[in-house]
Amino acid sequence: MNPNLKGALFMTGSMASFTLNDTLVKLLAVDVPLFQIVFLRGLLTTVLLALTVAAFGKLSFRIPPGERRKVALRTFFEIASMVAFLTALVNMAIANATAILSAMPLAVTIGAAVLFKEPVGWRRITAICVGAVGVLMIVQPGTEGFNVYSLLALLTVVLVAGRDLVTRSFSLGVPTLSVAVITAAAVCLFGGVLSLREPWVALPLSEILLLIASSVCIIGGYVFSIMVMRVGEVSATAPFRYTSLVFALILGIVVFNELPNALALCGAALVMATGVFTLIRERQVKHG
Repeated sequence: MNPNLKGALFMTGSMASFTLNDTLVKLLAVDVPLFQIVFLRGLLTTVLLALTVAAFGKLSFRIPPGERRKVALRTFFEIASMVAFLTALVNMAIANATAILSAMPLAVTIGAAVLFKEPVGWRRITAICVGAVGVLMIVQPGTEGFNVYSLLALLTVVLVAGRDLVTRSFSLGVPTLSVAVITAAAVCLFGGVLSLREPWVALPLSEILLLIASSVCIIGGYVFSIMVMRVGEVSATAPFRYTSLVFALILGIVVFNELPNALALCGAALVMATGVFTLIRERQVKHG
């Protein structure tokens, strides 16, 4: 399996993990304040991840001196993007926020081409743009739902692109799992500070189990999102960011009984076709 195919799998795993986490958080947020969830999930995630990594003898915070600023910058981008997106999401339609985020693959691809001189062919750019059309068909944003908070959603695109490009610049001496632990701990700490502004509620067993499941999913999301930026070419893995919308459609049907219309289903098919085209193209390049 070549690096681009590995990157495609890591990206799909990351999108699946984050989308499932979002679904669990949405279920929890019916009764639990948002930043109480962020703090408790972050605390549990940090402990579980640190214990797992330590059990395999991989827990090391010996970040090379030249890479420490990069790790700190990545952590800043992670926290800032979380706050920006959650603030936007609370104050605007989710479809419109998601539509703005569909600019992410193109932003990361262009950033990698400018900063790291990665080759970007017309086929890959076309695949990314076609995938964006598929995303718009799924979310079907309405102009009346766009407001000043749309700028925060746009800022999220910049912040996440910055996070991924900083990750791309890591040397091999930076331990992936340790960066994931640092990220989880930082998000936990920041969520704890913001949670002081909200009244806390007691959690029944069912919500504790949802919180544990969310923590497991976010661990997968953190680890995969770091790994994908360390293999393959960004332009080859970028179209697979759109798989999050396909996972969201499926979970919407299964968990929330939200039946998509025909246009959304066509959009999902377009997104999947984009991914299949990219995989076929990579295989042709590999064997051709």
